[in-house]
Amino acid sequence: MTALRTIIAGGRKRIGLLLGAGASAGMRKIDGSYPLIPAVAGLTTQVLGILDGEYGKQIAELKKELAPKEDIETILSRVRALAKIIGPAKIHDLDGPGYAKLGERICEEIGTIVKVSLPPSGSAYSDIVTWIVGTARDHPVEIFTTNYDLLMEEALERVRAPYFDGFTGGRDPFFDPVTVSNNDLPARWTRLWKLHGSLGWCSNDKDEVVRSGKDSAKHLVFPEHLKYEQTQKAPYAALLDRLRAFLATPDTLLISVGFSFADAHISARIDEGLAANPSASVFAFQFQRLEDEGCAGELGRRLPNLSVYARDAAIVNGSAGLWKVPDQLPSKDWGPIRSSYWSRPDDASPYEFILGRIEDFARFFSAARSAQAFVVSPALPADPDTVPPVEALIA
Repeated sequence: MTALRTIIAGGRKRIGLLLGAGASAGMRKIDGSYPLIPAVAGLTTQVLGILDGEYGKQIAELKKELAPKEDIETILSRVRALAKIIGPAKIHDLDGPGYAKLGERICEEIGTIVKVSLPPSGSAYSDIVTWIVGTARDHPVEIFTTNYDLLMEEALERVRAPYFDGFTGGRDPFFDPVTVSNNDLPARWTRLWKLHGSLGWCSNDKDEVVRSGKDSAKHLVFPEHLKYEQTQKAPYAALLDRLRAFLATPDTLLISVGFSFADAHISARIDEGLAANPSASVFAFQFQRLEDEGCAGELGRRLPNLSVYARDAAIVNGSAGLWKVPDQLPSKDWGPIRSSYWSRPDDASPYEFILGRIEDFARFFSAARSAQAFVVSPALPADPDTVPPVEALIA
């Protein structure tokens, strides 16, 4: 953590962020409640609940077929497959055009649910943007995200921070793969790569993806078999290639939060990039306990340059170990800094590494340039001799 704070406080390291669904789900609403946008489980419950009256029979039968993996992403993938394959034949009393309509309805409801705005009083994404614009940089910050909401765009635009998302133009902004691959814009322009599509994307009359500026939710990419077909097309193939190219660059650090590594397409690019470039690194900050982070743990044990930081333990250099208190602090004033990443919810709970939570993660980044910005948690004493530090001891 000492080294990480030094790296993110300066502007010389090539740094990328990978934001998964847990990032949007980990932020609070304007009334202080959670989540700002539900994760997959909550999204599934809400969307299927809305559609139950109209498509109850089809949903029930599809859930039986897909059990135990019956989340909204898997269901939508199956619905899209049936829409393409069965034609006039019927399955569960619905033909191909009927399933096409069901797929559109699912996307519409997803768009309605995730079409939210950031709280005006501040958010984790606002803290991340504060960190991005807070220093002159030799290299641009590149944000890779599987989220299709427009929250990061909103956070950047609130402070007039320039960014490039692969599209250019005024009336119907088109995707420009040349600029994406060359990456030759000024370093002060943040790169924002929407790996699974975006609410603002749609197709024109040539079946090309354009950025409409509307919340259509028509170009969302989900797991299962259709993702391979869709991710071979622009802009998805170019954005995934950008992730691989980023990791192929010497002395690169990619930091993930809210990402489970269950997405095979993205994890494959990370796997290939780290295997081919030992000087690149990935720090995976995970929300759950290490034993519950199966996909991230598998990569961490196999790739020495991918470190997994979970609540209770870590995998560093391919070896797993519990967090344990070292004998000495890195500096005498480290107590307040430590409380920003090593805390506990109450006096009866054990201490945990908390940067797997997007709000704590963003706060740590935004405050990295100033020790005064770190506030001691009431649950932690300010005396550095009594504040438990965090360090992974490798067995």
